[in-house]
Amino acid sequence: MDEIVRQAIEEVKQLSDKVPQGKHIVTGDIRKLSGKLYQQIKDKAIANVLILAEELLSEHSWALGVIAFDWAYRVKDQYTPDTYNIFYAWLKKYVRGWGDCDDFCTHAFGELLRQYKELFTKMSEWTKDEDFWVRRAAAVVLIPGILREDYQGMNPYAVADALIYDPHDLVQKGYGWMLKSLSQIEPDAVREYLAANSMRMPRTAFRYAMEKFDKETKEKLMAL
Repeated sequence: MDEIVRQAIEEVKQLSDKVPQGKHIVTGDIRKLSGKLYQQIKDKAIANVLILAEELLSEHSWALGVIAFDWAYRVKDQYTPDTYNIFYAWLKKYVRGWGDCDDFCTHAFGELLRQYKELFTKMSEWTKDEDFWVRRAAAVVLIPGILREDYQGMNPYAVADALIYDPHDLVQKGYGWMLKSLSQIEPDAVREYLAANSMRMPRTAFRYAMEKFDKETKEKLMAL
């Protein structure tokens, strides 16, 4: 085990020991620790940083996962299309719920897609995955590019179509969140999409998607 990984494990334990019973470590404290430890890594080449990150992920600890995903994001300037293979393996092996999914996909994985939009074809296949968090990821991973208005060549509506009948509420909330983000960039198109699909979209997704609209638009959509 690398020494910086050992140090991360020990310092997370120290943070955990200070937390009152029944409470959990604050995410902000984990991120501060992550930044401090990252500065201590001597070799910041992406290959080395991702090896260290995977060592953290292999501990199957929420807090260490936050650090791992943060380190992976910090080397974003070194991403290549081949980084997809590592990140996808992490998604399948180490992500085990919506929290991990959202952290990973709204930072490192989402940034990878924004840089290499041709990966959208691969990521859109996630909508067929047996694991709900991978299906959720198919929508959430689009959000960083959408919010930066840098999603040319991607089709968020096709992802929403593929997930529209998904029975899992966290997948419904995931693509609803994606559409809500999109509504801030192209409100007319999202409004039209919601109106056209009001009868088949689960209300959970529908309500998430329209959260950013004004009161009048919300009332009209809910009346459909």
